[in-house]
Amino acid sequence: MSDRTDKIREVARKWLADGTVEAVVGWEQGTYREKCSPVLVRKPEDADRLLFNDRCTNNLMTYLKRDPVRGMEKVGVVAKGCDIKSLIGLLQESQVEREKVMVLAVTCEGVKKDDGTVPIKCQACDVNTPTFYDEIVGEKVASNPDPEARFKDLEKLDAMTPAERNSFWREELDKCIRCYACRQACPLCICSRCIAEKNQPQWVETSPHPRGNFSWNLVRAYHLAGRCVECEACETACPVNIPLMLLNRAMARTVKGAFDYEAGKDPEVQPPLRTFNLDDDNSFIL
Repeated sequence: MSDRTDKIREVARKWLADGTVEAVVGWEQGTYREKCSPVLVRKPEDADRLLFNDRCTNNLMTYLKRDPVRGMEKVGVVAKGCDIKSLIGLLQESQVEREKVMVLAVTCEGVKKDDGTVPIKCQACDVNTPTFYDEIVGEKVASNPDPEARFKDLEKLDAMTPAERNSFWREELDKCIRCYACRQACPLCICSRCIAEKNQPQWVETSPHPRGNFSWNLVRAYHLAGRCVECEACETACPVNIPLMLLNRAMARTVKGAFDYEAGKDPEVQPPLRTFNLDDDNSFIL
């Protein structure tokens, strides 16, 4: 992927030199094994720090809603097609102004996890060649999503009885240490003050207690219903390997079935849980 890296550096250097952007958010070589890390480049001469390969797993859109990036007049961001879905979500919710972001899209054959396996998001990817950007680098990559991959992991949950499912999640969520890495990595966790940190009244217990852990993880999943773009950033960031994407994909499947809606597809269309149509299916209301 060196040709993509060279082109990314070239475009970033130009944008920074002519003042198109104040900074570029991208990836650089990390300090641990083959991992790549997010980097904020402010000077043209630092553009050579930028790179792209199959270890660029971080969803950089989460930085668009944080200082100092949020306060910039214009910022560039290097993005894969799946990351751009997150930008669309931020635009839909007025968290980012389109004119303040320059999207440097990069075509992608997929990324790899630390163990070398291909994540589900790549197996089911339909945006290997992004369609929403200001400039794009890389040869066109045809998308060939596996129709079975996206929700296949949910089959084991579907096969469980309610009691077995409850036991499964109690055991998984008991591992949570309440570090909130999932929240910090998620580009669509946009609350300036999280419900987990409110104590007047306290909605969710803050200590890593089974009861509080259960509440926290379910509340976060509900808040992402119809919004999660399945970038897997939360699950990747989790230090205790909780299968958070099982929750998120279950929500996505429900929203798809009820509203025929998929997050991150169209910036002009509002998520179904943020709007109301008279012809919505109301059969779930008792």
